[in-house]
Amino acid sequence: MKQTLTGGCLCGAVRFSVKDDFNAFYQCHCKQCQQLTGSAFASNILTTPENIEWLKGESDITAYEHPAREFSKSFCTVCGSSLPFVNKTRTALIVPAGSLNELPDLQPQANIFRSEEACWLVPGLGAKNYSGFPE
Repeated sequence: MKQTLTGGCLCGAVRFSVKDDFNAFYQCHCKQCQQLTGSAFASNILTTPENIEWLKGESDITAYEHPAREFSKSFCTVCGSSLPFVNKTRTALIVPAGSLNELPDLQPQANIFRSEEACWLVPGLGAKNYSGFPE
């Protein structure tokens, strides 16, 4: 039996649960994902569209679908955190890995669209590390 994972947004307005039954785990480096996340890549886990139970705050979710391209994003209207959404073709539920409270069994399988990788990613990996803010 698959474990149930929980997740939600930063402010707590939205909460959900999903079964740890994922098909793929990708780190997407495309320019669209950089713009949607404000970071070097998006970490998304794919599962079946029906593998979600909204526990709280479904009315606090807003979805954005690009009118001409195949990408979307759902987010909390209160804090802006990324949240799960069903893709435009209605074939997969996309769960932002950072929205989960527990680790899924599946680990990242691929870095996709590396040809569009942020020019500052690799230099940033070599920067000093701190456990909190730098002193």
